[in-house]
Amino acid sequence: MVENYILKHRAFVLLGLINEKMHEGGCHAYDINKRIEERGMRDWTNIGVDFSFSTIYRTLDRLENEELVRSFEEEIDNRKRKIYQITEFGYDVLKNKVYDVIYNYIGKMDENFYVAFSMFPILSLEEQVEAFSHALNTIRIHRKELQDMLDDMLTEFSKMPINVTGLFIHPIKILETDEEFFEMVLKEVKTFEKTIGPEDYE
Repeated sequence: MVENYILKHRAFVLLGLINEKMHEGGCHAYDINKRIEERGMRDWTNIGVDFSFSTIYRTLDRLENEELVRSFEEEIDNRKRKIYQITEFGYDVLKNKVYDVIYNYIGKMDENFYVAFSMFPILSLEEQVEAFSHALNTIRIHRKELQDMLDDMLTEFSKMPINVTGLFIHPIKILETDEEFFEMVLKEVKTFEKTIGPEDYE
């Protein structure tokens, strides 16, 4: 069942990269590695600097065994190359993962957030607005809770050292930035009358 499928981080990254090339009929491992390199994904995801070709192939094998992708061979310049395509089940799992990560974002570091954000055009416009709006509301609630805790503490103890107050001030500032960011994203998303797709960013 799609909702119960646990898509691990590396598989999440690869499945999204495979899905990007569906309109071209699929992609091969070399193309996947090339896009990882070009986008610096070993730096802003948690796939790791050791995410080599052998690791990519092992991850692709697992995705294929679990029927999230399928493969076929084609011959290019007298060399056989394995082409990977996302399955309908894989697409549903990917879409559910992207929605779930964004919808449940609470302003804390999540290794999947940037990956999900880079793939959010997979969602319908309604799903994009719903997921980002929920995340924004959660962030606002969390920020207010921390601010109230800080205010209560300073009411009771008028002078507190920075190593104590900083534990509240720092996350509050981060959440304020997240709030501003999500407001900007929602504003841009809502200006589109259709689903935002990869072609909109070319």
